[in-house]
Amino acid sequence: MPGPDLGFTHVFMPGDFEKPVLLLLHGTGGNEHDLLELGAAVTPGAALLSVRGKVLENNMPRFFKRLATGVFDLDDLQKNTEALATFITAAKEYYNLNDRPLFALGLSNGANIAINILLRYPAALAGAILLRPMLGMEPGALPDLHGKPILILSGLMDAIVPRDHPVQLEKIFSAAKADIRLIIKPAGHNLIQSDLDDMQNWIAQH
Repeated sequence: MPGPDLGFTHVFMPGDFEKPVLLLLHGTGGNEHDLLELGAAVTPGAALLSVRGKVLENNMPRFFKRLATGVFDLDDLQKNTEALATFITAAKEYYNLNDRPLFALGLSNGANIAINILLRYPAALAGAILLRPMLGMEPGALPDLHGKPILILSGLMDAIVPRDHPVQLEKIFSAAKADIRLIIKPAGHNLIQSDLDDMQNWIAQH
Protein backbone atom coordinates (compact mmCIF):
# COMPACT_ATOMS: atom_id res chain seq x y z
CA MET A 1 0.00 0.00 0.00
CA PRO A 2 1.23 3.58 -0.60
CA GLY A 3 2.69 4.96 2.60
CA PRO A 4 2.96 8.41 4.15
CA ASP A 5 5.71 10.60 2.75
CA LEU A 6 8.41 10.09 5.44
CA GLY A 7 10.76 11.84 3.00
CA PHE A 8 10.43 9.39 0.09
CA THR A 9 7.60 8.10 -2.06
CA HIS A 10 7.31 4.43 -1.17
CA VAL A 11 5.14 1.34 -0.90
CA PHE A 12 4.90 -0.86 2.18
CA MET A 13 3.49 -4.37 2.01
CA PRO A 14 3.13 -6.04 5.43
CA GLY A 15 4.30 -9.62 5.70
CA ASP A 16 4.97 -12.47 8.07
CA PHE A 17 6.38 -11.15 11.34
CA GLU A 18 8.78 -14.11 11.49
CA LYS A 19 10.48 -13.16 8.21
CA PRO A 20 12.90 -10.32 7.45
CA VAL A 21 11.85 -7.05 5.87
CA LEU A 22 13.24 -6.27 2.41
CA LEU A 23 14.11 -2.67 1.57
CA LEU A 24 13.78 -2.54 -2.22
CA LEU A 25 15.96 0.01 -4.05
CA HIS A 26 15.45 0.19 -7.82
CA GLY A 27 17.88 0.95 -10.60
CA THR A 28 17.95 4.03 -12.84
CA GLY A 29 14.55 4.66 -14.40
CA GLY A 30 12.72 2.40 -11.96
CA ASN A 31 10.21 3.24 -9.27
CA GLU A 32 8.75 1.89 -6.05
CA HIS A 33 6.81 -0.79 -7.93
CA ASP A 34 9.65 -2.27 -10.01
CA LEU A 35 11.13 -4.73 -7.52
CA LEU A 36 7.98 -5.80 -5.66
CA GLU A 37 7.60 -9.00 -7.68
CA LEU A 38 11.28 -9.83 -7.27
CA GLY A 39 11.20 -9.16 -3.54
CA ALA A 40 8.16 -11.39 -3.10
CA ALA A 41 9.91 -14.16 -5.02
CA VAL A 42 13.14 -13.88 -3.01
CA THR A 43 11.36 -14.28 0.32
CA PRO A 44 7.69 -15.23 -0.06
CA GLY A 45 5.64 -13.68 2.71
CA ALA A 46 8.27 -11.13 3.73
CA ALA A 47 7.31 -7.52 4.34
CA LEU A 48 8.42 -5.25 1.50
CA LEU A 49 9.41 -1.60 1.85
CA SER A 50 10.02 -0.25 -1.64
CA VAL A 51 11.36 3.26 -2.20
CA ARG A 52 11.46 5.61 -5.19
CA GLY A 53 14.63 7.64 -5.71
CA LYS A 54 14.14 11.41 -5.59
CA VAL A 55 16.73 12.43 -8.19
CA LEU A 56 15.68 12.69 -11.84
CA GLU A 57 18.06 12.09 -14.74
CA ASN A 58 16.29 12.73 -18.05
CA ASN A 59 13.02 12.18 -16.13
CA MET A 60 14.27 8.81 -14.85
CA PRO A 61 14.32 8.35 -11.05
CA ARG A 62 17.63 7.62 -9.35
CA PHE A 63 18.85 7.72 -5.78
CA PHE A 64 21.69 10.21 -6.42
CA LYS A 65 23.16 12.25 -9.26
CA ARG A 66 26.03 11.19 -11.45
CA LEU A 67 28.37 13.36 -13.51
CA ALA A 68 28.72 10.72 -16.25
CA THR A 69 28.25 6.96 -16.58
CA GLY A 70 30.17 5.43 -13.71
CA VAL A 71 31.12 8.84 -12.25
CA PHE A 72 29.19 9.64 -9.08
CA ASP A 73 28.37 13.12 -7.82
CA LEU A 74 29.88 12.44 -4.40
CA ASP A 75 28.29 15.42 -2.64
CA ASP A 76 24.87 14.40 -3.89
CA LEU A 77 25.54 10.78 -2.97
CA GLN A 78 26.32 11.77 0.61
CA LYS A 79 23.29 14.06 0.85
CA ASN A 80 20.90 11.43 -0.45
CA THR A 81 22.49 8.66 1.61
CA GLU A 82 21.77 10.69 4.73
CA ALA A 83 18.19 11.32 3.53
CA LEU A 84 17.61 7.61 2.88
CA ALA A 85 19.08 6.64 6.26
CA THR A 86 16.70 9.14 7.91
CA PHE A 87 13.81 7.61 5.96
CA ILE A 88 14.77 4.09 7.08
CA THR A 89 14.72 5.19 10.72
CA ALA A 90 11.33 6.88 10.28
CA ALA A 91 9.85 3.92 8.38
CA LYS A 92 11.00 1.43 11.01
CA GLU A 93 9.22 3.48 13.64
CA TYR A 94 6.07 4.18 11.60
CA TYR A 95 5.59 0.56 10.47
CA ASN A 96 6.72 -0.94 13.79
CA LEU A 97 9.73 -2.70 12.26
CA ASN A 98 12.35 -1.98 14.92
CA ASP A 99 12.36 -5.58 16.15
CA ARG A 100 12.68 -7.08 12.67
CA PRO A 101 15.85 -7.42 10.54
CA LEU A 102 15.82 -5.10 7.53
CA PHE A 103 17.79 -6.24 4.49
CA ALA A 104 18.42 -3.98 1.51
CA LEU A 105 17.84 -5.49 -1.92
CA GLY A 106 19.32 -2.99 -4.35
CA LEU A 107 19.71 -3.14 -8.11
CA SER A 108 22.41 -1.12 -9.89
CA ASN A 109 21.92 2.48 -8.70
CA GLY A 110 19.89 1.15 -5.77
CA ALA A 111 22.71 -1.23 -4.87
CA ASN A 112 25.19 1.63 -5.03
CA ILE A 113 23.36 3.75 -2.47
CA ALA A 114 22.87 0.65 -0.31
CA ILE A 115 26.68 0.30 -0.25
CA ASN A 116 26.96 3.83 1.08
CA ILE A 117 24.28 3.16 3.70
CA LEU A 118 26.26 0.11 4.87
CA LEU A 119 29.48 2.08 5.09
CA ARG A 120 28.10 5.29 6.63
CA TYR A 121 25.03 4.15 8.58
CA PRO A 122 25.69 0.47 9.28
CA ALA A 123 23.06 0.21 12.03
CA ALA A 124 20.32 0.99 9.49
CA LEU A 125 20.56 -2.43 7.81
CA ALA A 126 20.84 -6.01 9.03
CA GLY A 127 22.43 -6.99 5.71
CA ALA A 128 22.14 -6.48 1.97
CA ILE A 129 21.78 -8.10 -1.41
CA LEU A 130 23.66 -6.01 -3.98
CA LEU A 131 22.77 -6.70 -7.60
CA ARG A 132 25.24 -5.45 -10.24
CA PRO A 133 26.84 -2.82 -7.97
CA MET A 134 29.85 -0.68 -8.73
CA LEU A 135 32.42 1.09 -6.60
CA GLY A 136 31.94 4.82 -7.10
CA MET A 137 34.28 6.14 -4.41
CA GLU A 138 37.01 5.12 -2.01
CA PRO A 139 35.27 4.64 1.32
CA GLY A 140 37.95 5.99 3.66
CA ALA A 141 37.64 4.82 7.27
CA LEU A 142 35.61 1.62 7.43
CA PRO A 143 32.89 0.86 9.97
CA ASP A 144 32.80 -2.38 11.94
CA LEU A 145 30.41 -4.61 9.96
CA HIS A 146 31.40 -7.70 11.96
CA GLY A 147 29.27 -10.62 10.79
CA LYS A 148 26.83 -8.47 8.79
CA PRO A 149 25.73 -10.64 5.84
CA ILE A 150 26.19 -9.15 2.37
CA LEU A 151 25.66 -10.86 -0.99
CA ILE A 152 27.04 -9.38 -4.22
CA LEU A 153 25.80 -10.77 -7.54
CA SER A 154 27.79 -9.50 -10.52
CA GLY A 155 27.87 -10.24 -14.24
CA LEU A 156 31.10 -11.17 -16.00
CA MET A 157 29.86 -9.51 -19.20
CA ASP A 158 28.40 -6.42 -17.52
CA ALA A 159 29.07 -3.51 -19.89
CA ILE A 160 28.25 -0.92 -17.19
CA VAL A 161 30.22 -2.14 -14.17
CA PRO A 162 34.04 -2.24 -14.54
CA ARG A 163 35.25 -5.82 -14.17
CA ASP A 164 37.45 -5.14 -11.13
CA HIS A 165 34.74 -3.37 -9.08
CA PRO A 166 33.02 -6.46 -7.61
CA VAL A 167 36.34 -7.80 -6.31
CA GLN A 168 37.24 -4.37 -4.89
CA LEU A 169 33.88 -4.26 -3.10
CA GLU A 170 34.47 -7.73 -1.72
CA LYS A 171 37.84 -6.61 -0.34
CA ILE A 172 36.31 -3.50 1.26
CA PHE A 173 33.55 -5.44 2.99
CA SER A 174 35.99 -8.15 4.05
CA ALA A 175 38.20 -5.48 5.60
CA ALA A 176 35.12 -4.20 7.45
CA LYS A 177 34.65 -7.77 8.78
CA ALA A 178 31.31 -8.33 7.04
CA ASP A 179 30.12 -11.82 6.18
CA ILE A 180 30.57 -11.19 2.46
CA ARG A 181 29.83 -13.49 -0.45
CA LEU A 182 30.59 -12.52 -4.04
CA ILE A 183 29.19 -14.50 -6.97
CA ILE A 184 30.31 -13.54 -10.48
CA LYS A 185 28.34 -15.25 -13.20
CA PRO A 186 28.21 -15.35 -17.02
CA ALA A 187 25.69 -12.53 -17.32
CA GLY A 188 25.43 -8.87 -18.25
CA HIS A 189 23.85 -6.02 -16.28
CA ASN A 190 20.39 -7.56 -16.53
CA LEU A 191 19.32 -10.23 -14.05
CA ILE A 192 19.07 -13.90 -14.97
CA GLN A 193 17.29 -16.86 -13.37
CA SER A 194 20.29 -17.95 -11.35
CA ASP A 195 20.28 -14.56 -9.58
CA LEU A 196 16.92 -15.40 -8.07
CA ASP A 197 18.13 -18.88 -7.11
CA ASP A 198 21.21 -17.43 -5.42
CA MET A 199 19.19 -14.80 -3.54
CA GLN A 200 16.66 -17.34 -2.31
CA ASN A 201 19.36 -19.74 -1.11
CA TRP A 202 21.35 -16.97 0.57
CA ILE A 203 18.54 -15.26 2.43
CA ALA A 204 17.15 -18.61 3.63
CA GLN A 205 20.43 -18.99 5.54
CA HIS A 206 20.17 -15.56 7.15
